[in-house]
Amino acid sequence: MAHTKTSISSVDPIWDRITHEAEEAVEREPLMGGLIHACILHHHNIEKALSYRLAAKLNSNEMSMVILREIAEEAYADDPRIVDAARADLAAIYERDPACHRLLQPILYFKGYQAVQSYRVAHWLWTKGRYDLAYFMQMRISEIFGIDIHPNAKIGKGIMIDHAHSIVIGETAVVGDNVSMLHSVTLGGTGKEDEDRHPKVEDGVLIGAGAKILGNIRIGHCSRIAAGSVVLKDVPACKTVAGVPAKIVGEAGCDNPSVSMNQLFAAK
Repeated sequence: MAHTKTSISSVDPIWDRITHEAEEAVEREPLMGGLIHACILHHHNIEKALSYRLAAKLNSNEMSMVILREIAEEAYADDPRIVDAARADLAAIYERDPACHRLLQPILYFKGYQAVQSYRVAHWLWTKGRYDLAYFMQMRISEIFGIDIHPNAKIGKGIMIDHAHSIVIGETAVVGDNVSMLHSVTLGGTGKEDEDRHPKVEDGVLIGAGAKILGNIRIGHCSRIAAGSVVLKDVPACKTVAGVPAKIVGEAGCDNPSVSMNQLFAAK
């Protein structure tokens, strides 16, 4: 049996670690055994675990858990990049969030992670022209997680949304890879414009709590948006902006602000 487990872990060490953490969690708190077995230990891979967890969170009298799980599994089978992104998001949260001590936590408890993975399935539905199902999932994600992401928005991998309360990401918004944002962030429009009307956030950007980025503007790679800022104009790469309206207040301070999560201004 020991040889069998070694073989499985060599195929997927991340999933092996998650299941090991799950077993330890059940030993520490047996009352969590039902939940952890249902969400993690009854499954053979991360795809099955995610499809179960998302369906369990999003189901309602209007859409059964069985149907939602089938939709997620169809999405994962059709586009493996969705699961690749889920893994990258998991690693991002573990690396950047000091409150995350195990890979198990985001899958079970972090609504930011769960909401982004649910969005990824809704986005897949949108790309397949299944708009009503995508809208339904958007509605349920908003109702359950308090996050409103339009299914047509384009979001990269390695995403961390910390605390994840009151996030709004509009229809034509684009979010690059390795972006971190905190609660109450809006990537919105400025009125009733049609077509391309939402922000384009490049790779490695850090967006502080309560920041509002409005309009079809570009946020340059590895820049920082200070908490509470209202950004109405393009932001150059590797800069820090702050204020209402936001202005450049300095350099970003490091090569990867979304990873360092340093939100303090450098002393002059």
